[in-house]
Amino acid sequence: MAMKQLKATARATSGKGAAREIRRQGNIPAVIYGAGEAPQPITLDYNTTQKLIFAGHFLTTLFEIDVDGVKVRAIPRDYQMDPVKDFPIHVDFLRFKEGQLIKVDVPVHVLNQDASPGVKRGGTVNVVLHSVSMLVPPDNIPTSVDVDLTGIEINHSIHISAIKLPQGCKPVDTDDFTVVTIVPPSGMKDEEAAPAAAAPAAAPAKK
Repeated sequence: MAMKQLKATARATSGKGAAREIRRQGNIPAVIYGAGEAPQPITLDYNTTQKLIFAGHFLTTLFEIDVDGVKVRAIPRDYQMDPVKDFPIHVDFLRFKEGQLIKVDVPVHVLNQDASPGVKRGGTVNVVLHSVSMLVPPDNIPTSVDVDLTGIEINHSIHISAIKLPQGCKPVDTDDFTVVTIVPPSGMKDEEAAPAAAAPAAAPAKK
């Protein structure tokens, strides 16, 4: 994954009062923490940061942050929005070092539904997990977990072990959990249940 560049300014003070002042100046307060170093309060340009957040995939984007000429590699861990006006008011970045794995939630994408015999027969795609928590190298963050439905029939479940993941990436959950299933249509369920309901009861044994 390509690393994006982001400029920031170091700030000497932190706290709610300092953050409010930064917002009054039309900027966004933020902090970089992690990798065994002290948290570093910074200031971000409002327009640039808002565009990055609203563009999507912000929390899985790797940044090289230029803080007054000193470059820091980090990934956004969280951001806060104004509850009324819905604009960003704070960002947390996680600093990382070479060889470190980070935890990210990667969205699930379903591919090739038109190549699934189960879907063609009226089955419904049931996405059990819309995202998968994974441990990944910061420079190899997957944009999605791709589930290929080619050849998948009704009542078939696709587990995480059947999905090809990028090198160096692994799920946080070590169980072989279900990601997607093909559910039969309600009419088919009724048809399958009808013969069982219509079967005559066994005759009592003669004495």
